[in-house]
Amino acid sequence: MSKDLGRPRSGDVAAFLGKTRAIQAVTRRQARLVFALDATASREATWEHARRLHGELFDAASTATSLAVQLCYYRGIGEFRASRWLTESGALLDQMSRVTCEAGVTQIGRVLTHALEAGSATHPIRAVIFVGDACEESPESLLSIAGRCGVKKIPLFLFQEGGDPTTRAVFQRMATLSGGATVPFDAGSAEHLRLLLGAVARFARGGLKALSRADNAGDRLLLEQLEKKP
Repeated sequence: MSKDLGRPRSGDVAAFLGKTRAIQAVTRRQARLVFALDATASREATWEHARRLHGELFDAASTATSLAVQLCYYRGIGEFRASRWLTESGALLDQMSRVTCEAGVTQIGRVLTHALEAGSATHPIRAVIFVGDACEESPESLLSIAGRCGVKKIPLFLFQEGGDPTTRAVFQRMATLSGGATVPFDAGSAEHLRLLLGAVARFARGGLKALSRADNAGDRLLLEQLEKKP
């Protein structure tokens, strides 16, 4: 007795379509977050330490919806790179392990412009995390782009390494205009940074409501920052 191998059964087709719709539903609600790093020479001393922390984004986030992160960095003379969208901490750490620091000037404006262009109606960018120690660009230009991020509801979460007051002032204004926050990056406070990164990931998924439901120091600190009046 022959078998008709070329004609799929209606049940198989229905099952396939059901799986396809489920995958599409997950893709539509996937939160996308840009994680950008200053990889210029001034950060070389703390680079290895910082690299070990970034995978915590995934571990700290809730599993209610999927989270995709794109790793971006700049270094050297005009070099700017962006990874594919990553959904596993191992893949993110693998990308990080290949990055080394090179002397150059900051390209924060390029990071923000990229974030504005990387999203779409079906895959919006929920937030930008940036870790850096300096700002060598026109503050007026950066504030203008930060304002555009605010209009598009892309909050900037700026982690400043070091204590340069000029950089801090620019970062604080950028955060305010975008609806985000600025937080000191202390290379000796790994747990503190881990909690804050996890809080940002939860915010990218569920907004202020998600932070208000969580009960840890990182969420409370970030919530306080976001609820401050300009």
